[in-house]
Amino acid sequence: MTQQNFESKNVVPSSIAQVGIITKYTLLDYIRSRRFFIMLIITALISVLLTVLVGYYRPAGFLTSELGFYSSWWGTSVTFVIILSGIFFGGDAISGEFQNKTGYFGVPNPIRRSSIYIGKWIAAFIASIAILGVFTVVTLGNGLYYFSGVPYQFVESLLFALLYLVAVLGFTFFFSSLFKSSSMSILLTAILFLFVFTLIQQLVAGLVQIEPWFILTYGSQIIGNVLSSPYPAHITTTSLRPSGGGPTLTTYNSSIPEGLAIMAIYFAVTAILGLILFERKEFN
Repeated sequence: MTQQNFESKNVVPSSIAQVGIITKYTLLDYIRSRRFFIMLIITALISVLLTVLVGYYRPAGFLTSELGFYSSWWGTSVTFVIILSGIFFGGDAISGEFQNKTGYFGVPNPIRRSSIYIGKWIAAFIASIAILGVFTVVTLGNGLYYFSGVPYQFVESLLFALLYLVAVLGFTFFFSSLFKSSSMSILLTAILFLFVFTLIQQLVAGLVQIEPWFILTYGSQIIGNVLSSPYPAHITTTSLRPSGGGPTLTTYNSSIPEGLAIMAIYFAVTAILGLILFERKEFN
């Protein structure tokens, strides 16, 4: 993929230069494979659908207040956009090197695997930021149409969403390094984020009544919760009987420091493990 660049003048590029070259050509691969445009179309469809539904039906939950609008629009949809971006751009970023045999062209050259890993991660992050940026612009456009300003809580939620994107990409790159099959890494990542994490979180909190602090999607709750005023209580216990007493249902909400810590730890651990797996896995 980058053999000509590395062979020219017999000069070995520095690690930073290698990362830049890998990032550039990975972004070009996204465009050539049309996955970037497919993700862009999906994001546009979500945005148009929300715009039409809110404009036509004018649901009270969206138009009662500024916070209510951003909570209903952004808080319920942005995590889905982030997960799809992680799957599209990170699901086969490393496993594709093995399945498509492209890694064989890099091994004979003095290319560090860490440069490949980091360059591909940066490319996936840039592509995901572009997709998230489109959704953010549409959200703000609709919000300013119905209301005069933008609450500061939305800025906080946007920053939390960026950290969640970083954590999701770290996790997807870990799974991509774990398998040599692109379809397997993409499928398992999609199942985990779209179904398994949510199911485990509900079972652990609802049945076992233990705070699911070890689930990444639990930490991402702060993206939507910060748009609520007041911020939801950390632990809420509700009786299942209208008259009170009897069995209770315990609901957990991640606090902001806890959510930030969960997402940061997930990124650090999974990104490092993914790099270690990629460094040790052989092209055979």
